[in-house]
Amino acid sequence: GLAGAVAQGLFRNPLADPYLLGSASGAALGVTVAMAWFGVSALATPWLARIGTAGMAFAGAVLAVLLTLLLARGVQHTLRLLLAGVVVGVVLGALRDLVQLASPDILRAVHAFALGSTAFVGWAACALMAAAWGLCSVLAWTLARALDALTLGEATAASLGLPLTPMRAGLVAAMALATAVAVAQTGLIAFVGLAAPHLLRSIVRVTHARHILLSSFMGALLLLAADILARWLLAPQELPVGVLTAALGGSYLLWLMHRRTVQAGGA
Repeated sequence: GLAGAVAQGLFRNPLADPYLLGSASGAALGVTVAMAWFGVSALATPWLARIGTAGMAFAGAVLAVLLTLLLARGVQHTLRLLLAGVVVGVVLGALRDLVQLASPDILRAVHAFALGSTAFVGWAACALMAAAWGLCSVLAWTLARALDALTLGEATAASLGLPLTPMRAGLVAAMALATAVAVAQTGLIAFVGLAAPHLLRSIVRVTHARHILLSSFMGALLLLAADILARWLLAPQELPVGVLTAALGGSYLLWLMHRRTVQAGGA
């Protein structure tokens, strides 16, 4: 939720989320490399293994975002940015497949990781994610003025005297860290970061600082509901929560796009 709210505010596009901008694919590549290189599971319990895996995920997420910005030549052109994110995501996904082929012993673990699950998230993972959330929330809250200024346009934001370049860098770092730690601990769980800010925006209108924090709680609520539903649908078996959020989130996105098309046609 936090990463989705930052992405949508930073790139001034309601369809932006960490997955579309490539950071989730980069984080997944980092986790896969860690599993192949260090021989540890993405769901390992020792603190050192978890921190090392999260660090590799963060490096991959930052690399993906930097590649996306490089291809898009900045954040001025939203369509170019999203297209660059899709390209980077596909390329990094292909690299992840190559790493799997080079290390066939991790195929099953990577497959389970790609489906996304909270079944093996213990207290160590919760503590690590809570620490990352606290750090990212403070950073995003501090820099949220840049998001408020960017809603007025690039030229207006620059005229306010804000140091937009370092503030953007800080927001990108917060988005990448939040995405990386979540992906490293739970796998690829899609559309939560996209849906949470949208649902919150339909309920209340607040500044970006409050919107980022409230989106975090909305994302947690959505993931909790999806996890309960995933455990209940095929009980006693558990459906991977990433599969469920992808199906529900994709349907929500299609409905949202259809509604906007109808509203635009009516206008």
